[in-house]
Amino acid sequence: MGLWTRKPISELAAHTMPEGHALKRILGPWDLVLLGIGAVIGAGLFSITGIAAAENAGPAITIAFLIAALGCFFAGLCYCELAGMIPISGSAYTYAYATMGELVAWMVGWSLILEYALGSATVSISWSAYMVSMLHDLGIYLPLKLVASPWQPIHLADGTAVYGWINLPSLLIVTAISALLIRGIKESSFFNTIIVLIKVSAVLVFIFLGFFYINPENYHPFIPSNTGDYGHFGWSGIFRAAGVLFFAYIGFDAVSTASQEAKDPQRSIPMGILGSLVICTILYVLFGFVLTGLVNYKELHVAAPVALAVSKTPFLWLGWIIKLAVLAGLTSVILVMLLGQSRIFYAMSRDRLLPKCFSEIHPIFHTPWRSNLILMVFVGLIGAFAPISAVGHMTSIGTLLAFTIVCMGVLILRYTDPQLHRPFRITYAPLVSILGILVCLVMMFSLDQDAWWRLVIWLGIGLIIYLSYGRKNVTSSS
Repeated sequence: MGLWTRKPISELAAHTMPEGHALKRILGPWDLVLLGIGAVIGAGLFSITGIAAAENAGPAITIAFLIAALGCFFAGLCYCELAGMIPISGSAYTYAYATMGELVAWMVGWSLILEYALGSATVSISWSAYMVSMLHDLGIYLPLKLVASPWQPIHLADGTAVYGWINLPSLLIVTAISALLIRGIKESSFFNTIIVLIKVSAVLVFIFLGFFYINPENYHPFIPSNTGDYGHFGWSGIFRAAGVLFFAYIGFDAVSTASQEAKDPQRSIPMGILGSLVICTILYVLFGFVLTGLVNYKELHVAAPVALAVSKTPFLWLGWIIKLAVLAGLTSVILVMLLGQSRIFYAMSRDRLLPKCFSEIHPIFHTPWRSNLILMVFVGLIGAFAPISAVGHMTSIGTLLAFTIVCMGVLILRYTDPQLHRPFRITYAPLVSILGILVCLVMMFSLDQDAWWRLVIWLGIGLIIYLSYGRKNVTSSS
């Protein structure tokens, strides 16, 4: 099979793994919706919203959320059509294999490591910071040397910078989540459900109680006048804020990585993707509306805007509830990201582009346990020793590249294989695909030059691995 040879859809859709390599189909539609919510709602909701309102959109942050959701909706529809046609693990990697060939598929799979593996490492570092903060509230103080990497200083009250030995809480949460994922997809899904209910409940409590203390004057003007600089208020500010908030939605695509563990993937995967997008959008819009109603947007440029909003109500205990929601949100994001990465590695190993150990399934738990163990070590070490600034900026551009490829895939298949059965069929597919591509490209080109250099270097490393191992292995086994 050549570099640009596409793998037939019929072959992919009918693909079965030999004994000892098959995943177990036990997830229903609501399990997948909750997986999507678990991946999307994290700390970003509680921090990015305030910054985007203060710097770009003002109270019109609610409009910006809707515009960002529209961009995700285009990509989500494309994911739904391809997931219905190819109901197996692999997400954008598998879809690229079916539409653009082996080389592009490898590059997509390699770039998704930026979203899932490095993304989960980044979130684990944030999880550690919030956990340390909550323990401080309870009067429990961990040794500073054990809660930060050797290259991530902790700034004390007197301005002194202290460097740690290891970020132990980050390592421990990655280890615990990996152990849960090895134990089983059913147990992991149940745990995710509990965590999602906790964080969504906290968000709803904030929205409900905060609504009664809104100051209507904070909504005037709803769209502040532009300052003369593009992106600072006015409609240009709303679109700039939408670009910032777009990344608060990243993660819904992880639903498609569980296709091979869904009971009825042609029906449940689209429900999981679109359902989680709709629910998260409603929560985001209501949250932004209440936040900017409680606090004037000019005051929201602070590290903890929600804490400031809570201070405008008599319910000061809400601050602790929000911290709990953030911690729950980060926990579920780590779980879904590690789940998604292991399933992408599973698919790449199935196609012999990665060693066989990544697709070996535990005989009792029916999970890709070796893949989970390797990820536990890889992600755990990054979270334990790398500064968050070194890994946090690498996740977005890899995700947007995958989104672009998926939208292109739908467009290509509509012209090359129009007769194929599509359980989920997009109306006006060419328009939706083109709009999805344009939105993703605009987001990619809005990123700084360093992000592009990191992507090029990362893809270059991936190309070397592909040519030295993956390509030779596939050719020799053909």
